Amino acid sequence: MPKRILQGTVVSDKNDKTVVVKVERRFTHPLFKKTVRRSKNYKAHDEANKCKIGDLVSIQESKPISKDKRWVVLEV
Repeated sequence: MPKRILQGTVVSDKNDKTVVVKVERRFTHPLFKKTVRRSKNYKAHDEANKCKIGDLVSIQESKPISKDKRWVVLEV
């Protein structure tokens, strides 16, 4: 099964080798037929600490790295 790849914006880089990425998804509401935006934060592993706040990054699913880190930064 292929690993999921998501795109989002870095909202925090305070932790060592970790960034928090906000991923926004848009979908049509089933009843009201209006486009709705939902966002979710993912903690991703950044080995080189090269990501800064505001960067657009791609993250990929991976095996668990820590208690709540299951994503790896692919590219900045």
